[in-house]
Formats: sequence, structure tokens, C-alpha cells
Amino acid sequence: MASRRSFLKEGGHFCAGAVAASTVELSPPASAAENQKFFIFSLSGSENPTRANFPFVWAVALREMGHEVMIELAGDATVLIRTVVVKNVSAVGWPPISEMFDKVVALKIPIFV
Repeated sequence: MASRRSFLKEGGHFCAGAVAASTVELSPPASAAENQKFFIFSLSGSENPTRANFPFVWAVALREMGHEVMIELAGDATVLIRTVVVKNVSAVGWPPISEMFDKVVALKIPIFV
């Protein structure tokens, strides 16, 4: 019985590579124009402003790329639907939540609470 090393030295690697390549189905990449659906779920509210800003930033970015987006706010994130809270919470290193919330409303992204 031949060892793996002798098999590879004798050219078996070429046959194994050809067999592996023949089993792989090559499909064209999805086009950029293809719309996808995204459902963004958040549990973080005003206690963690940076994390609370993520669903709004992501939703705006995805909608601007042409995708369909929905946001679900649950748990502590439900307070972000109130105007007073949104205007007084600011994330570190991100645009203000109120600015992103206004963009979400302007882009008509549905928000479920």
C-alpha cells in the first residue's frame, strides 16, 4: 500500500485537484442591483448610547444602498421612540441619534416597537 507522500510525489495531487475542481459549482456573484431584505433588531437603549445608535446608522446605510430595511426596538430600546430621549442621547464617535432617527423617518424605514 502506497503512502500519501508517494502518492503526491507521483502526481496524484493533480488528479485530486482536478476531481475537486470538477465538483465545485461556480455561480456568478449576486449583482449589486439585487435588493435584499434586512430586519435589524435592537435591545440597547439610552443606557448604552453607542450601541443604541447602531440600528439607525445601519438602516440608513442599507436603505441608501437600495435595500429594504425594517427596525425592531425591544426591551430597553423602546425608549428610543420618544422624541425627548432621542434628542438627549448622543453616541460616542457617531452622528447624534436624533440626526440618524430623522434620516430613518425621512427614508420611511418602518420601526416596530
